[in-house]
Amino acid sequence: MYRWTVSPDSGYLVFVTEHGKVKGRRIEIYVTSDINNLWGRFPDVNDMNLKVIKPRDVSHFITQAIHHGWDPKEAGKPIVFDLAGDTLLKRKLTY
Repeated sequence: MYRWTVSPDSGYLVFVTEHGKVKGRRIEIYVTSDINNLWGRFPDVNDMNLKVIKPRDVSHFITQAIHHGWDPKEAGKPIVFDLAGDTLLKRKLTY
C-alpha cells in the first residue's frame, strides 16, 4: 500500500509516493507535461504535451523505482527520477 500525489511544477508534473504505513524514503518523479498551461492556451493546444499520470502509470513507476533500488521502508532523502518515455532515469541532484 502506497500514498501518492501529483503536483504541478513549471513544465512538469511531480509524482511523489511513499509507503502507506511506514514513514520511509519517498520517490519523486518529474514528468514533462504542459497540462498546467492548458487553460492559458485553450483551444490552441495541438502542439502541447498533455501528459497526465494515470493509475496504471503509478504501478509502473513504483515497480521501476524498486528495480532501481528504492526501499520505501528505508529512511533517507527522496530518490528523484525523470521520466523519459516510459523509463525512469535517476536525476542527479546538487545540494
